[in-house]
Amino acid sequence: MHILSPLVPPREFCFLRHCQQIEPGTWVIVDVSYDFWKENIYLSRSWRLPSGCMIQEMPNGCSNVTWVEHVEVDDKTQTHRLYRDLICGNSAYGAARWIVTLQRMCERFAFTSGEIAPPRELGGVITSSEARRRMMKLSHRMIKDFCAMLSMSGKLDFPQLSEVNNSGVRVSVRRSGGPGQHFGMIISAATSLRLPLPPETVFNFFKDEKTRVQWDILSTANPVHEIAHIPIGTHPGNCISIIRPFASNDNNMLLLQESCTDALGSLVVYAPIDITSLNIAMTSEDSLIIPILPSGFVISEDGRPDNSRASTSAGGGGGSLVTIAFQILGSNPLTSSASSSTPTEMNMESVAKVNTLISSTVQKIKIALNCSN
Repeated sequence: MHILSPLVPPREFCFLRHCQQIEPGTWVIVDVSYDFWKENIYLSRSWRLPSGCMIQEMPNGCSNVTWVEHVEVDDKTQTHRLYRDLICGNSAYGAARWIVTLQRMCERFAFTSGEIAPPRELGGVITSSEARRRMMKLSHRMIKDFCAMLSMSGKLDFPQLSEVNNSGVRVSVRRSGGPGQHFGMIISAATSLRLPLPPETVFNFFKDEKTRVQWDILSTANPVHEIAHIPIGTHPGNCISIIRPFASNDNNMLLLQESCTDALGSLVVYAPIDITSLNIAMTSEDSLIIPILPSGFVISEDGRPDNSRASTSAGGGGGSLVTIAFQILGSNPLTSSASSSTPTEMNMESVAKVNTLISSTVQKIKIALNCSN
């Protein structure tokens, strides 16, 4: 389990899960860790003592969910200072995180099955309820791929670009080529920073298509236009968008974007997608044939106590923790020269490119939000 920042290592668990209906209308799901040794080396530094949820059927067709998190963590490795308050305050890994996520996902399921939005025309194709369901499925895979990428575990890391030497930008390389992935080496870069603004203000900044030109280097200073909109929740920020640049070198290229927000945090994740792939996604059940390479932002409160929060020009106290992550496609192992013996040798140019991209984006965001200092 990991909060979505490269500055905080994931918590690894080996646990057993027991699911049972204990009485009519009541179910429990309980996890508990067990010792797991390999060659006398303990593989986990985190243990789940009995944790999980109780689900009770309600007469109005709803469910009452009670969640308990009971975890022991060996914290010999000091938590990064940016995330210390958030983690120690239990909002990062606590039971409230599970409940809020469950509420948002249940809302998403309801919008998947219901006739929530009127059909809108997209490149000659009408986004019917069935097409909308398929687009939501593709976008959900994009979100999952983005979150998985941020753990940055089991990949080739570049220590010369680590926190000590480069302001917290972490760059890694992984080989891909599975279903729904581009073939080749994928270069990922991510960093986290604190902004002295409320999370809602930061989320609205990234969500607004009118302000995108202020931070999106890839838009080459050109505005964008939302051409389709699929709500996935009651909050107006919970939606899937199809975005077209007003001026683009490739008129066939669009952006698939999903944004979601809840009481504990927000996501804005996007990926380039061509019109042909988009039409396939809306008319076929097999969206795994469409490669997705997502980038985006994770926003949360900084977790600091109210009495220590700095005031802001927005009229409220508090600050935000923002993770910025980009991915680009590096060399293709099928076409790379045999003389390039390692991923490092093949991709240092791409590594430098994505590192510059993320550093420049950070500076643009700070300037746009008047947080340069």
